[in-house]
Amino acid sequence: MLNTSKKRIEDIIVLKKDIVNTHLYLECKTASKPKIVPGQFIELLVENNPQVFLRRPFSIHDWDEETQKLSLWIKIIGEGTRKLTNLEVGNKINVVYPLGNGFVLSSNDNVLLIGGGCGAAPLLYLSRCLKKVGIIPDILLGAKDKSDTVFFDKYRQFGNVHIMTEDGSQGQKGLVTQHDIIKNNLRSYSQIYVCGPERMTKAIGKLTLSLNIPCQVSLENIMACGIGACLCCVVKTNSGNVCTCTEGPVFYVTDIEEWINK
Repeated sequence: MLNTSKKRIEDIIVLKKDIVNTHLYLECKTASKPKIVPGQFIELLVENNPQVFLRRPFSIHDWDEETQKLSLWIKIIGEGTRKLTNLEVGNKINVVYPLGNGFVLSSNDNVLLIGGGCGAAPLLYLSRCLKKVGIIPDILLGAKDKSDTVFFDKYRQFGNVHIMTEDGSQGQKGLVTQHDIIKNNLRSYSQIYVCGPERMTKAIGKLTLSLNIPCQVSLENIMACGIGACLCCVVKTNSGNVCTCTEGPVFYVTDIEEWINK
């Protein structure tokens, strides 16, 4: 969905913080009521750390316009994300948002959302928006093990959740691509949304191409600046080389030329 909302820089206030295993959940209060589309992202400033120069991009996990509450699901993997664990309730974070183009909502009932690990983050707000228009999606979520499924239960309020873990510690054992929904029932869906690791999104994206099923994917390319200046996130599409951070991160699979021709 084309981003027609105005970008803004503002301080948001931390209302809630949860750290579970290597995952950080932040619920924040915004200063305004921007128009946020599911699939858009936020650039967050990590202050007082000379080792973290650039802002860090994170998918918008959830958004409630009425209460102005914005949620982020962050995997703790480096210096920047570790620094964010020091935030406390009442602290302010400087952000640039909303950035990028998000998902186009389906008008059909038979919708499937597929996510991998914390890469599934933008699918929570997407499922909320789908439910608002009367669509209850099937939601297939995968992870390496139980420790990466820490916030999967949040999705149950908006859809029918199916969980896969590679070691079988929660849900069914195996990869998302091995689930019965993918192997046997994919043709029954009129719209598919995918977000997660590149190997997973590419495998499912190519499968939807072969079955001629509309599919939107959120790419996890490196996005250093968030405004198309650094050219770190270029992807080859039918329209030429474009920046994922400005033209995406959501694309229709049929627009990603490098996937179609390989």
